[in-house]
Amino acid sequence: MASIGYEGEHGERKRLDYRDAKGKQQSLRLGKCSKRNSELALSAVEHLLEAARHGAEEVPHPDAIRWLERIDDCLHARVVALGLAKPRGGTAVTLAMLIERYTTAAAVKPATMAAYKQTTDSLLAILGLDTNVAELSEADADNWRKAITEPKKVGGEVRRLAPATVAKRVHVAKAIFKKALRWGLVASNPFAELRAGSQINAARSFYVSRQSFEAVLQACPDAEWRAIAALVRYAGLRCPSELQTLRWGDVNWEHGRLMVRSPKTAGYEGKAVRVVPMGKELRPILQDLFDRAEVGVEAVVPRLHDPKMNLRTTFYKIIAKAGEKPWPRLFHNMRASCACDWVEKFPAHVVAAWLGHSPLIAAQHYLQTRDAHFDLAAGVGGGVEQAAANPATQARRSGHTGQQPKTQNPQNSCELVGVGVSCDPVKNEAMGAEGFEPPKT
Repeated sequence: MASIGYEGEHGERKRLDYRDAKGKQQSLRLGKCSKRNSELALSAVEHLLEAARHGAEEVPHPDAIRWLERIDDCLHARVVALGLAKPRGGTAVTLAMLIERYTTAAAVKPATMAAYKQTTDSLLAILGLDTNVAELSEADADNWRKAITEPKKVGGEVRRLAPATVAKRVHVAKAIFKKALRWGLVASNPFAELRAGSQINAARSFYVSRQSFEAVLQACPDAEWRAIAALVRYAGLRCPSELQTLRWGDVNWEHGRLMVRSPKTAGYEGKAVRVVPMGKELRPILQDLFDRAEVGVEAVVPRLHDPKMNLRTTFYKIIAKAGEKPWPRLFHNMRASCACDWVEKFPAHVVAAWLGHSPLIAAQHYLQTRDAHFDLAAGVGGGVEQAAANPATQARRSGHTGQQPKTQNPQNSCELVGVGVSCDPVKNEAMGAEGFEPPKT
């Protein structure tokens, strides 16, 4: 027997719940409809269930046939997906049709769409373009995941996808079929219970030390390249998207701050623009570039607007010229290294705001454990000297006067020492006989 269920805050959307021949709980979403129409649907589905129990040759009750003829294509496709009716002429949705509809409806950046394509190409290649999405099962989803994890021979070399890449593709596949479920093209999401795994690839994490980075800066061919590298490593900007939008009018020289426009997070409320500190390492590099800038040019790094500019290839050459070994994920790991430096001096929520993401994302994708941390904890190597150089790791002296140390340049407010407001210890004195209230006159 089927029953009517209600969805939405006021129960305006309805569904039919029942158990199929195998005893599995199933649901047919009717959407917004009147009580009368939901009762007609209930009666028709019960007739269809009865016919299904007697085999494929059983003709459903006439009331069920008339109901199937009256409902729209979307609801009819849901009934077909549940195996209670045969498709109408031309109503079967293939995997290629679903992917085309999903990618057309997705409002994402080109780089994200390129990542989607890697997943959709594998779905089409393994499951088939003409496969009816309503007929895909959880076993098909399992077989697809197994296929993308198997090693493949590419150019005489055996390669396999990294676990983080597999996880990303599984997440995209789940999203595609979750949307298909909302559109009423499938009765359930065959990828819903598929194990994705972690999208974090720790093997590609790398801390770009200041010593190595200074060598890279010295090898840069001009002021623009020094600014590109420094804005990523010392200010944590995303490259190239956030560097492309940076204008000289966004540089607040007096207060040592940069106003950064983020295309990646522009779609989230209050996340389109953020303010980033311009540290003492970055200021002279930007000042030098500003002094060389052509009159009337607003872009901080004009060459990034050249579509022929190949950042990655050129930066590889710069790193090699500096005598350093290129690290994985060139620009991402420089941004992550900036996050690591900041988080050792400032609260995590402050660093997350400067970088334009949440503290959780920072912990998962940016922050790293380095040898210096072990040395500091063990009191060996350079750990002690590093602790002395890092004001965030120093305990406040008991005899402190409450005055902040003077900076070399008092006009540059970006030279911050520590992060907290100084708090004097509470004096432990006995309360006088007068109590808290002032004496009465």
